[in-house]
Amino acid sequence: MAKQRDSQSFKEQIAAWPLWVRLVLLAALVGVSVLLSKWLILLLLIALGLWPLTLLLGLGVLALISTRRGGWTWMRAWLTARLGQLLVPALSVLSALIIGGLVIMFTDQAVYQAMGEGHIGRALGLAFSNVARAYAALYQGALGDPFSIISAIFRAIGGEGLRPITVAVRGPSGSLVQSVPYIFAGLAVALGFRSGLFNIGAEGQIGVGWLMAVIVGFSFTGLPAVIHLPLAILVGAIAGGLWAAIAGVLKAKTGAHEVITTIMLNYISFRMSEWLLCGPLEHVQGTCRTQEIAASAYLPEFLDHPVTIHWGFVLALAAAAATAWFLFKTTWGFELRTVGANPNAARYGGMGVAKNYIFAMFLSGCLAGLAGVSQGLGITRNIALGFSAGYGFDSIALALLGKSNPVGVVGASILFGVLRAGAARMQSLAGVPTEIVQIVQSLVIIFIAAPAIIRAIYRFRAERAEAEQAVFLRGWGS
Repeated sequence: MAKQRDSQSFKEQIAAWPLWVRLVLLAALVGVSVLLSKWLILLLLIALGLWPLTLLLGLGVLALISTRRGGWTWMRAWLTARLGQLLVPALSVLSALIIGGLVIMFTDQAVYQAMGEGHIGRALGLAFSNVARAYAALYQGALGDPFSIISAIFRAIGGEGLRPITVAVRGPSGSLVQSVPYIFAGLAVALGFRSGLFNIGAEGQIGVGWLMAVIVGFSFTGLPAVIHLPLAILVGAIAGGLWAAIAGVLKAKTGAHEVITTIMLNYISFRMSEWLLCGPLEHVQGTCRTQEIAASAYLPEFLDHPVTIHWGFVLALAAAAATAWFLFKTTWGFELRTVGANPNAARYGGMGVAKNYIFAMFLSGCLAGLAGVSQGLGITRNIALGFSAGYGFDSIALALLGKSNPVGVVGASILFGVLRAGAARMQSLAGVPTEIVQIVQSLVIIFIAAPAIIRAIYRFRAERAEAEQAVFLRGWGS
């Protein structure tokens, strides 16, 4: 209890400092983080690749803290309060992987042939071998080989430099890179859910943001990177926001449902992009692709090849923190959540429902546009026909899986990034099609959307799950 009072008094002391002092300290902290960003990212990739050891280390640190906070009782209460809500998602992922394994087992022609010849034992052995090989390839493609990472660390200590480590952590790097557009798009849909809006048009908003960021990237030459890169990011975000705001205006002024309007805007953005990329913006005839952006508009990478993680990941985490702060710490965020929960009560309380609809769709579109910006400036450095990769449609699942909470969305996005990064290696090494990963993702969403299935399978009480705050849409005609 005394420790809690000391912690609270320390926070109060910081809050009592002048604003300029807190800003200077924040700027200094950001500056130090930028200077050490290369090493911080490298540590993050190693921690992700060696996640069992990282988890044990974290539990050890927590156990040491608990010795001064009340022992096992405090530690159990701390873990329950923060991890209790992860039970259903964790069991959903486990169940989806099990069912995905069954699909792998019983869709192999060699297994059927062995069973037809009466070799049941050989058929089962082959089936389990296929599952083990597929999931091992998925794991290594997404998180790397733990033994290779440990060996690379010792080789680096022995004087071989960082090259062995960067090769070993290529898997975790790819997973985080894949998670970047997922984070932005998931935040976009989650913010819409919190505002009572179903933004199903994130895919089109991603395309618009991607297109405009690339146009700024190659149109302005000679600008320094400190101007060119922020300009491209800002234009891409605003373009996505303005595109989404069209649906917000239609909702506010005419009552048109945002599901219909955002779906139609998706197709408009696809066809508009097709005309531009195969026409006015086509750089080489027959390619339906723009020219490369200038180097000053690149989202810089932290480490050398083959590590491809770039500053878009930091931008995505910053967007998640800003979204959480906006929704739960500001008056505007409170208004958006109030309108989302009950527009009639919000209207009675003097809040502008129509204004908040437009504002929410604009902010949601800005976040989705940043997903396209991260791809255009950080990965492809141009935009070509067929750029749509399904991030916008997957973002609906991410918002549901993360319960429309920015922290949950980040966790769900990293999970989907892991699955997406490992799918290619699973197909190349194990010969298992990447569609298996899509089956796993779909099953995760089914179990999350119907948690009663998980509770019935694993036979645990629903008290905590039912007590969780959920975000529901009000219905089609609302």
